[in-house]
Amino acid sequence: MAGSERGPVLRALRAVAYAALPAELVVFVLLLGGVRIPGAVLGGAELVMAVLLAAEAVVWLRLRRRGLTRREALAELVPERVLRLIGHELALMASLGRWVARRPHGTAGAEGAFPHARDQAALMYGFAFVCLVECVGMSWLLAGWPVVHAVVLVLDVYTVLFVLGLHAASVTRPHVLGGGRLRARQAAHVDVDVPLERIAAVRRENRFTHEKKDGELNLAVGSQTSVTLELSEPVEVVGLLGGVRPVTTVRLHADDPKALYEALRDAVTRARTAPSPGRDPLPTA
Repeated sequence: MAGSERGPVLRALRAVAYAALPAELVVFVLLLGGVRIPGAVLGGAELVMAVLLAAEAVVWLRLRRRGLTRREALAELVPERVLRLIGHELALMASLGRWVARRPHGTAGAEGAFPHARDQAALMYGFAFVCLVECVGMSWLLAGWPVVHAVVLVLDVYTVLFVLGLHAASVTRPHVLGGGRLRARQAAHVDVDVPLERIAAVRRENRFTHEKKDGELNLAVGSQTSVTLELSEPVEVVGLLGGVRPVTTVRLHADDPKALYEALRDAVTRARTAPSPGRDPLPTA
């Protein structure tokens, strides 16, 4: 375990980080906008960041020596929700590269992959175009205020990349069938494994409205789901911020819902009729 590092040392490091990181961001934005910052202020800010990074590196090494994995040690230094949000943003940006390279995620060795992003493409492209127009308009309106212009430009460009990243994550993360499981996904924030033996029923069911209910997971695309799974036992779904909830009904969509339905139906049938592990096959005449 982490020993003494779990207590006041980690709390102090987190408190300093919560104050220093926003301050560093403000300094960066001011420099980007051409504001002259006194050398003493700039040097002090950089010294605080250097000391903070060095202290966190020392604590991270001590945590590793106490037997924690790299992720566990990092989780001690950074709150889980922050790690998850950072991981989500990085996954979106990585999805842009996968999209350009046409390299889907998690499909190696799969029996079937079922894309599901087609019906949201027009909406996402339209949203990205609106964000781009807004970016150009704000750049023109704020041309006389360089600092504000720089801040808004960074935010607008990132918003465009974020929207495209959401769509790229959906394109590069299809639903995947294989290994006795269905891996149902939605962009980079939902990824749940459904064992085939827990699927009690598979239905073709087009729905365009979805109320939030306990025990239900709706992976709608363009407000639509087309295949419904009823489970005999719940599966756990991990939310974007780490919350876990059990679900017994999963609704999802695919560009070709018929192919997904038929592949699932056949896979579930095979899973039910397969011989039990360790049991000798029945003798043949």
